[in-house]
Amino acid sequence: MKKGWKQIPIGGIIDKPATSKEYKTGTWKALFPEWHSEKCIQCLICALNCPDNSITVKDGKRDETNLDYCKGCGLCAAVCPVKCIEMKEESRK
Repeated sequence: MKKGWKQIPIGGIIDKPATSKEYKTGTWKALFPEWHSEKCIQCLICALNCPDNSITVKDGKRDETNLDYCKGCGLCAAVCPVKCIEMKEESRK
């Protein structure tokens, strides 16, 4: 007999707020973003659209991608107007 929703244990409990920095999830990805800084126009659209906040901004300019948190979704590469972010296979990094 299948369990109903009331019998299934609760998963993914967030027991305290602001714990996402404690959980590095970057190992989930199959692709990683390779940033070509020489082509970048510093529009910061990639950083604004990154769902994991893994693109760092320092002094108003885009900096490296924190691959400890990047899940390789490719959204940064998709929104880049000058295509300075290229998605590469993780095994070739």
